[in-house]
Amino acid sequence: MTAALLLLADGRFPAGGHAHSGGAEAAVKAGRIHDAASLGAFLTGRLHTTGLTAAALAAAAATPGADHDALDEAADARTPAPALRATSRRLGRQLLRAARAAWPHPDLDRLGGRHPRGAHHPVVLGLTARAAALTPADAARLAAYESVNGPATACVRLLGLDPYEVAALLARLAPQLDAVAADAVRAAALGDLPAASAPLLDVHAEQHSTWKVRLFAS
Repeated sequence: MTAALLLLADGRFPAGGHAHSGGAEAAVKAGRIHDAASLGAFLTGRLHTTGLTAAALAAAAATPGADHDALDEAADARTPAPALRATSRRLGRQLLRAARAAWPHPDLDRLGGRHPRGAHHPVVLGLTARAAALTPADAARLAAYESVNGPATACVRLLGLDPYEVAALLARLAPQLDAVAADAVRAAALGDLPAASAPLLDVHAEQHSTWKVRLFAS
C-alpha cells in the first residue's frame, strides 16, 4: 500500500467529502437508519449497488488510455437523480482541485478544462489515482471504501452512535469491500461497466435537496 492511497482515503484530504452523508441523513430522517444494525444494512446495500458502480467507473478511469469523456457520460447515465448528479460533479470538481495541487498531471488539467463545472466524482477519482501512480485496483478500492465510510462517519454525528461500534461495522465489511472492488476491476477490464442502483437513494437525495435545514450537503 502506497502513501498516496492512504492520503486519498483519509477523510481529511481536502476534497469536500466530509460535508456529505452519502444519503445517510435522509435515511435517518425516514427512519431507515436508527441504530448500528440498520446502519450496517444500509452500508451493505450501498456498497453492492452505487459502490460497485462507482468502483468500476474509477477503475476504468485509472486505466491508461481511458476515454474520460465517455466515462463521464457513462457516469451521468448511471446517476438518474438530478440531485445526485449535481453532488457527484461538485465532489468531482473539489477533488480535481485537490488532486492538481497534490499530483500535477496534464490529464487532470485536460479533464478540468473540458468539464469546468466538474466531471463526475468516480471519473476524477480514477484519474487522480493514476496521476498518483496508483493502479485501477487501488482506484476501485478507494471508491468502494468511500461509498461506506462517508455514511458511517455521518451517522456517528447524526445519531450519536458509538464510534467504536461503527468502526467495527466497517471492519466486518472489509471482505465484501475487497470483493466488490475485485468485481469492479474485472468489469472495467472487460469494458462492461455495471449499472447497479439503489432507487431509495435517488428518492431520498431529491427530498434532501429541498430541505431548508440540514447538517450535510447531501
